[in-house]
Amino acid sequence: MKKLKAVTFSYDDGVTQDKRLVELFDKYGLKCTFNINSELLGLDGALVREGVTVTHIKNKPEEIKEIYRGHEVAVHTLTHPRLPTLDEAEVIRQVEEDRKNLSNLVGYEVVGMAYPCGGVNNDDRVAEIIKNNTGVKYSRTITSNYSFDLQDGNLFRFNPTVYHHQEFDRAFELAREFIELKTDTPKIFYIWGHAYEFDIYNNWDRMEEFCRLISGRDDIFYGTNKEVLLCHDWE
Repeated sequence: MKKLKAVTFSYDDGVTQDKRLVELFDKYGLKCTFNINSELLGLDGALVREGVTVTHIKNKPEEIKEIYRGHEVAVHTLTHPRLPTLDEAEVIRQVEEDRKNLSNLVGYEVVGMAYPCGGVNNDDRVAEIIKNNTGVKYSRTITSNYSFDLQDGNLFRFNPTVYHHQEFDRAFELAREFIELKTDTPKIFYIWGHAYEFDIYNNWDRMEEFCRLISGRDDIFYGTNKEVLLCHDWE
């Protein structure tokens, strides 16, 4: 039966915490797109956020296919630069070479992307460069719009519904609204973040509560970004 509501998740950086997140998504039948910097794979690191130090270790190249099996791998650029500061040739290289590297690792053609960095990390110029010179078919921003609209005309600057780590209460409110929503046109609930943030806020249990709440609904399609954004004939 065709469905008019879809839920999709998007997580950045390809960190080791993704393994635990994949297990959680698999437990509840949810699908996610993981955005990865191919030239940073295998690197050790740590981040300090709000006074908390957490590991920021990138998964190894040879692990990528298996870790993200059943989900989608997508572009996050080779090395995580702020794309609006780069010239056209470097934007293309950062995006297209990452796409090719990831495609080789996972064994299918990678077509999705999320812009790296915070702040002003995308603009119309960069979006047009990516659209016209790479194999990417959609790219997500970091700008929450708290909307369930499709944004068909803006897939190269697609705004997510909510960034739930900094807006967890709002994410739960939107989830309940989406569950109750009656619609005669397609609607998308798009949630994004970074798996390492669950370690910062010590809220893995709350993420499981969120997954439990949004999952298992007969009138909702659960898919990767590619499945949800590029095809609205959900079943």
